[in-house]
Amino acid sequence: MMAKKTKWKRYEGETFEYSSQLLKKNWAWLHRGDREPFPDAAFVKAHAALAPDADAGDTAAILQDAWRAYHRGDFEDAFLLGGSLGLIGANVANKAVNIQATYLEHDHDAKLALFLDVVHRAENLQKAAPDLANGWYLYAQALGRYSQGISVAKALAEGHGGKIKAALERALEIEPKHADAHIALGAFHANVVNKVGGMAARLTFGATKDAALEHYEAALKLAPDYAVAHIECANGLAMLFGKAKLGEATQHYEQAAGFAPVDAMEWLDVELAKAEVAD
Repeated sequence: MMAKKTKWKRYEGETFEYSSQLLKKNWAWLHRGDREPFPDAAFVKAHAALAPDADAGDTAAILQDAWRAYHRGDFEDAFLLGGSLGLIGANVANKAVNIQATYLEHDHDAKLALFLDVVHRAENLQKAAPDLANGWYLYAQALGRYSQGISVAKALAEGHGGKIKAALERALEIEPKHADAHIALGAFHANVVNKVGGMAARLTFGATKDAALEHYEAALKLAPDYAVAHIECANGLAMLFGKAKLGEATQHYEQAAGFAPVDAMEWLDVELAKAEVAD
């Protein structure tokens, strides 16, 4: 896997520990954005095809350790632990790689390779377990970030737009309260409209300003104190309306900057918002 070949940049922000029962106690709040199921033995048994030769209890313990590593910012450890389990650990491995590539990896080619690594692993998970919403969401997130890296116009020409939209819609079919999928769909609509114009976006890709705003609003309703929801909404408003919505976009950044993060990903988001407000 390409991620193994990359020298991982260390997360150096605040550390968040969810040892022992704290992980389970805080799970719903930690995953209010992606609605990932708690990885206990029951979850492993329900998806036995993803880990056919493994003991459910042992597998669950390793999965939980992988998520602990993810939440405290040890993204490489999360990737390695999740990857060691095969497809049952694909979501934690993929989420760790996506965060690493988005926030900590600064080399352009390395970023693209990391995102493609997630795309390929998520495709395998989709085939084996089409009922797992994050198999579709993390695929779309990675392909979306990859598309931004090669330019939105080129990505649309290569057909990535339709794949991203379909995967996010599938994630929402499985889990309608998936705030992260709403955020990503809002960003999809906003980016396409911004790149090709309103009429072409609607006719060719089914993307509209109204749909972007609806998805951002849905995400904010589901997770009103989720920093990334406010950040992406602010970005979308800036893309779609420019100076006309600058005040509203700024308010979203200010709100995001004021939140208390609960894990490493949120710490990175809050710091990003603080930097934006400071500028």
